Amino acid sequence: MELNISNIQHFSVGDGEGIRTTVFFKGCALRCPWCHNPETIDFAPAALSYPKLGKTEVRGKKMTVEAVMAEILEDRDFYAESGGGVTLSGGEVLLQAEGAYALARAAKEAGIPVFVDTAGFAPQAALEALHPVTDCWLYDYKTADPEAFRRVVGGELDRVRDNLAFLLSKGANVRIRIPLIPGFNTAAEEIEAIKADLKALGVRAVDLLPFHRLGSGKYTAMGMEYAYREVEPQTKAELAAIRKQYEDVFAVTVD
Repeated sequence: MELNISNIQHFSVGDGEGIRTTVFFKGCALRCPWCHNPETIDFAPAALSYPKLGKTEVRGKKMTVEAVMAEILEDRDFYAESGGGVTLSGGEVLLQAEGAYALARAAKEAGIPVFVDTAGFAPQAALEALHPVTDCWLYDYKTADPEAFRRVVGGELDRVRDNLAFLLSKGANVRIRIPLIPGFNTAAEEIEAIKADLKALGVRAVDLLPFHRLGSGKYTAMGMEYAYREVEPQTKAELAAIRKQYEDVFAVTVD
């Protein structure tokens, strides 16, 4: 079985506990204008050109489950020592559910913990398939406004809500991750709406992801316009205020 993979990042420390290998899947149904991995959005290979360095990188190739597992297994000693494992990310992992299941099952059989990073916009059958072989879901929740979700992100919020409710009903280990996007979801009333949504679903803890522009160079390399190029990251005071607003309902981690 083949997977459509953008790249595999070894020694990752930002996609779950410990030292991890992050497998970035190609293809996403959403179009978040702040996306840090624009090369993963389309299913087709993406060329990133860096004239000053005199090189071009092509992201996107078909790999068998066995080939991906071979790379994952290279780092298994680090997983054991650090409490890490493999994280399936993207793009959107759930759009390649059959292959993702085969990969996750192989990792689990090798004793490697599996995390799945998802935006939740996919058929519920995909989550049903992956649930038995997933140790933790890193689940994005971007807004409580269906119209804003449809207009800015390009999907249906009801599906994201329903899929989250499904995972929680199954007792899955779910970590809610809220990207803090200036001008989109950080105003006080927007935060209150998100809190109400998540509280109604029984969520008790959230991870806040401060805005950054670390992916902006990829847009330039792909000849794309980055809509958030001039947007400043939150200040420490702004982050503290946002955190305080969430902390009256949830346990909060700021990543």
